[in-house]
Amino acid sequence: MIFRNPAGAPELACDACGCRWFDRLDDKAECYECGEPVSEKMVEEYKAALAVFYKEKGIEP
Repeated sequence: MIFRNPAGAPELACDACGCRWFDRLDDKAECYECGEPVSEKMVEEYKAALAVFYKEKGIEP
């Protein structure tokens, strides 16, 4: 799930429970609340949203 924070930047949230916290230790990449793994699809959706944000703001990544 992708949403925009108050500054307009995209943030990734868990598709299962909506949590915005992810455990990234040991490359697990899973939701801190429910343990749902972060899928490649979720990562790709986030990257696409981030690219749109950069373009809107004129930011070079």
